[in-house]
Amino acid sequence: MPRDAEDPAPPDEASLDEWRAHLEDVGAREGFFRSIGDRHSALYIERGDTLIVTFENLDHVYERGIDRMPWGYGFVAANGWSMLGMMAHGFTWYRDADIYAFFDEMRDSGFFSGFQRVIFYGASMGGYAAAAFSAAAPGATVIAISPQATLSREIAPWETRYRKAWRGDFSTRYGYAPDMIAEARQVVLFYDPIEPLDAMHAALFTGPNVMKLRCRYFGHRIASMWVRMGVLKPIIHDCVDGTITPHRFYTYLRGRRDDMKYQRAMLGRLQEAGNPARIATLCEAILARRGAPRFRQALKAAKAELAGQD
Repeated sequence: MPRDAEDPAPPDEASLDEWRAHLEDVGAREGFFRSIGDRHSALYIERGDTLIVTFENLDHVYERGIDRMPWGYGFVAANGWSMLGMMAHGFTWYRDADIYAFFDEMRDSGFFSGFQRVIFYGASMGGYAAAAFSAAAPGATVIAISPQATLSREIAPWETRYRKAWRGDFSTRYGYAPDMIAEARQVVLFYDPIEPLDAMHAALFTGPNVMKLRCRYFGHRIASMWVRMGVLKPIIHDCVDGTITPHRFYTYLRGRRDDMKYQRAMLGRLQEAGNPARIATLCEAILARRGAPRFRQALKAAKAELAGQD
């Protein structure tokens, strides 16, 4: 069977052992490092009274250089926040009894209650896990970017991605993410409403504590575009501080109009929709600011189509 489109080659065992030894050393100095069964690890770094619980997503799985730290480590450390970095060694969606037991232990030991603020953060697979395991820390904030609600074939048979995770059991504990956020203080969910599957997952998250913020034409990897725009840090800061509002968020997104990937995504959607008038308007606006052969060709084709309609 061919690998999934987003499935990178796994690391060799020697590199993985070297990486694990490095994190064990970091954990011994600054908090703890734990291997959780065969498929997951956790690194805790103690800093301030805000705890960020991060979950790696599909973009980060198997990136295991010796100095590889959990996703977001530099940003979290720079803000003086504590961090519990959860890492998956494969496309697991964190569906493992050992992970359930780990979060039970953290909850029952009072680990989460020792912090003034607890934030669960993740994107895609990590977004699913952030929502699902936030149930272990009632009152936490969840930041979920393009999350899945479940990969259960009974509930979401329309989800055609991530075939390797279909065999996972999403009906047991911490399983259905929309149910697990009931006791969260706030859930901030970012998604692209133009991406049908992401929009269908987002629709399953409901409740008075859920704030849905739309990132139209951003695609699935929303955070990557935020990084290019230079707005990832202020957006996360606002979510952590509880100051995020739709108005503030959409103000940050104004810069998307100058992002070439965003412009190409808009062009592609308009071409799929067969809207030559809007294509012409978009291309003229972009060509007024920069040279863009793709948009020049699209403008020519759109004008020809409009002329043929007269």
